[in-house]
Amino acid sequence: MRHIMILSAVLMASAAAPALAHTAGSGAREPGQEETDTVGKDADIVVTAARTILPPNALPLTIDIINKQALDQQIILSGSVTDAVATLTPSFSPTRGKLSGAGETLRGRSPLYAINGIPQSTPLRDGSRDGFTIDGFFVEHVELIYGSNALQGIGGTGGIVNQVTVGAPKQEGLSGRVLLQGTADNDFRSDGFGAKVAGLVQYKADRFDATVGASYERRGVFYDAHGRAVGINLTQGETQTSNTLSLFGRFGYALSSTARIDLMASRYELKGDGEYVAVAGNRLTGRPTSAVRGTPPGEPAANRTESVALTITDTDLAGGNFVSQIFFNRTRDTFGGELGPIATFQDERIAPVGALFDQSQNRSRKLGGKVSYERAMPGFEDLTAIVGFDALFDKTEQRLIATDRIWVPPTDFRSLAPFAQANLKLFDGVVRLAGGARWESVEIKIDDYTTIATTTTPRGGVLVSGGSPKFDDVLFNGGVIIEPAQGIRLYASYAEGFTVPDVGRITRAIGTRGVDLDNFLDISPIVSNNREIGAEVKRGPIDASVTYFWSSSTRGQLLVARPDGIFDVQRQRIEIEGLELNLGVQLPIDGLRVSAGYAHILGRTDTNGDDRVDTDLDGTNISPDRLNLAASFDRGKLSARVQTQIYFSRTFNGLVRDPRNDFGGYTLTDAYIGYDVGPGRVILSAQNIFNRQYIDYNSDVRLPTDNLSFFAGRGRTMTLAWDMRF
Repeated sequence: MRHIMILSAVLMASAAAPALAHTAGSGAREPGQEETDTVGKDADIVVTAARTILPPNALPLTIDIINKQALDQQIILSGSVTDAVATLTPSFSPTRGKLSGAGETLRGRSPLYAINGIPQSTPLRDGSRDGFTIDGFFVEHVELIYGSNALQGIGGTGGIVNQVTVGAPKQEGLSGRVLLQGTADNDFRSDGFGAKVAGLVQYKADRFDATVGASYERRGVFYDAHGRAVGINLTQGETQTSNTLSLFGRFGYALSSTARIDLMASRYELKGDGEYVAVAGNRLTGRPTSAVRGTPPGEPAANRTESVALTITDTDLAGGNFVSQIFFNRTRDTFGGELGPIATFQDERIAPVGALFDQSQNRSRKLGGKVSYERAMPGFEDLTAIVGFDALFDKTEQRLIATDRIWVPPTDFRSLAPFAQANLKLFDGVVRLAGGARWESVEIKIDDYTTIATTTTPRGGVLVSGGSPKFDDVLFNGGVIIEPAQGIRLYASYAEGFTVPDVGRITRAIGTRGVDLDNFLDISPIVSNNREIGAEVKRGPIDASVTYFWSSSTRGQLLVARPDGIFDVQRQRIEIEGLELNLGVQLPIDGLRVSAGYAHILGRTDTNGDDRVDTDLDGTNISPDRLNLAASFDRGKLSARVQTQIYFSRTFNGLVRDPRNDFGGYTLTDAYIGYDVGPGRVILSAQNIFNRQYIDYNSDVRLPTDNLSFFAGRGRTMTLAWDMRF
């Protein structure tokens, strides 16, 4: 608690400092963005994920905007949008550095990933690949809404990570961007080299505009600080030793001065090379899992996502703002396989036990639509109302592709959700009241099926009677915002989020005969709530905030490892609370800014079923406390940034405890420098610049006997890039 008290004192002292200049008030912090980008512009920010055109300071939410400059810097440093979000957001857990994001949380719960509001998550059978569905080259900015909420429908129990793609070109004629970059490990090994080439072309002629682009990236072997190849996770998938092709297109037409229609299409595919195999480490001696050249069995792990969306907007339809969207999203997630050790895949009717190889593949299709209308009430302009309706249809299954068996039966999900929101401005905006409700009507349909055979059911699986369980609930949100002076904001809020548990994990693990899914309570929905209070100061050189939140769910979702390393879902009461502190200061030196961010999160769960939490959430389900420190400089042709993430050690206590899963903590520092040269910018960055050897958080806090999942983090990694806009 000592470091919490110190940080709180620093933030409060800074917030009380006299303001040197006034800026427009905002509830949105912009990590990594320089003051020259924010002065006077915050009120113009529209957070599309919030389903309103009201400015962020009118909403009782904690919102962050990662702008294009900050996003590009972080992607150069770490390689992906998910890494960028995790690095800049203290209450987001450290990424695994793998294709799978299992265990990566925001405020201790799973966030909903979206692209322009299109959900990328597959909650019916969560393959945790939703962080890799588009190349960050095509993302203009990222909107983060913290805490459980139902603004975007199913899945936002931890918050929303909405990736907003590049918009329509502003200038007539042809414009675009080209990026070339190369990446190397500390010793410049030939198999550690990576490369990326990306291009984007935009064209505007009167009312019509078009944007098309492509990116290709080849990632080499990752090496740790001791010069060992970082271990390969053959089953869940890798970003190292992989090839990625991402295609993007957006075509728009202005129907009038206020209305337009946009068609967006994207395709993203990441495939592993299949040229390396894992070498077991040793947790007792501290030797991490490594990798050597070899040919793993089956198909390499891969991820493919295809999305199409048609959007019609009108900012002045009968005096209000109209937004409608229909979308189609298809994903195919291929997981690697192993021979023998995965007992789940063994069937003696096909091959002797221990001799059968198999691997799984998630297949999901979504079809959805959204419509909303927002306007100030005629004759009472201080009251703004929003009404809307969302529909989502999802079909998901998981197959064993080597033997063509169904592991998770085809599952149909249907969600219909009308909603309404209101925002009332009082006393010339000094006080605002906001609130609303969303009615979720959900149906999950599964036909009769038989679970696959395993070593524990050698004569075949278990027959399960299908069903069509239905759930409906009204999800409320509300809050108050007080802005006593420009740039000073206080707020308190309550919001409910809604999702379904990982139905696939539950249905595939049923081992008892006679189960009828219509009465199987383990597929009842997860309703989580988020209560928070916050204060923000954004005046002159100061940008500070403090937020305290707590949330609970009576039947939450907990991932628990089985002896074979596969995780099952347990439904338990979960309570989470936390403190978030942020401070940014523009120093007297022109272009120089320093910032700090801190998150302290505690999570507890009920392990004995008495409806009282008794055990800490483990590292599979919650992130460590963290302190972020950064200094950035941006003036003229030069920009530079140095950032440090300090992950504090943690002991997990409770009725269920394994001291081998306690976390030792580590500190990482990155650096970035860019300089304008002619028509482009030359960039040099270094991740883990001090070449710190460490075991990544996810590996350190779970599976204490698994020596194939004991992964070190990357050592010093350097990237040289040329970024040109025309």
